[in-house]
Amino acid sequence: MINILTDSCADLSQPLLDAHTIRMIPLHVLVSDKDFYDNQISLEELYQSVNETSELPKTAAPSVQEFMPFFDLEGPSIYIGLSSKLSATMQNATLAAQQIEKPDLFLLDSLNLSTGIGLLVLKAADLRDAGKSLNDILQEIGTTRSKVKTSFVIDTMEYLHKGGRCTGLQAFVGSMLKIRPIIHVQEDGTLAVLDKVRGSRKKSLDVLLSKFEADLPNMDLTRIFVTHSGCVEDAAYLANAIKNLGIVANVNITMAGATIASHCGPDTIGILYILK
Repeated sequence: MINILTDSCADLSQPLLDAHTIRMIPLHVLVSDKDFYDNQISLEELYQSVNETSELPKTAAPSVQEFMPFFDLEGPSIYIGLSSKLSATMQNATLAAQQIEKPDLFLLDSLNLSTGIGLLVLKAADLRDAGKSLNDILQEIGTTRSKVKTSFVIDTMEYLHKGGRCTGLQAFVGSMLKIRPIIHVQEDGTLAVLDKVRGSRKKSLDVLLSKFEADLPNMDLTRIFVTHSGCVEDAAYLANAIKNLGIVANVNITMAGATIASHCGPDTIGILYILK
């Protein structure tokens, strides 16, 4: 069987990983000088640490030494990892692959994050389980990368400011005017501001929904993700609104891991899907 591998930034729950026979390697999150695996610390603990220390956690890729045994499997393997434009994860994976000299190991840069990676990983597992060849899977996932739509609303600019991604003035003005940026992943694997929503939280959620509905005619409806960093009620609101459209059967609600939450902060939420 073809091994399908990914990292914890794919934000796939353990039941999803188990159901689709996918192996995952965790990134590291450093909170108050303590090193945790991505799936080892809760978001509540992470946010509490930021509130108490006013310091953001630091995140780190799995080391080359961690990747080497992770890749050392029998049979062909495909690893689909976090965008190389956002992390050293793919770089370390590449170095590890070179050291173990496994000719049937193939690395694919997702050029994405969170369940944008997860969508590609699950599609690869679907293709494998449908009996597709290794080359067919690699070609299909390579083609699908640019069709993944990943966008999310940032509720607070505090984490962007502390992480150096916006100035103190921008964060202050954004807070005063109740501006919530919608961030999206570009085709080259980098992040950019797609829109800025001024007003209520619900308005920002409805803007996400309207962008989703605009893409419906060209959407692969196999699997839709609503991914969030702790706003359970808002996730249910978006998922129910999508289901009520009557044409999407499979809406997965999943919580972001500590790595993603360290950069985007609490109450971040997005809708992620693949275009045809």
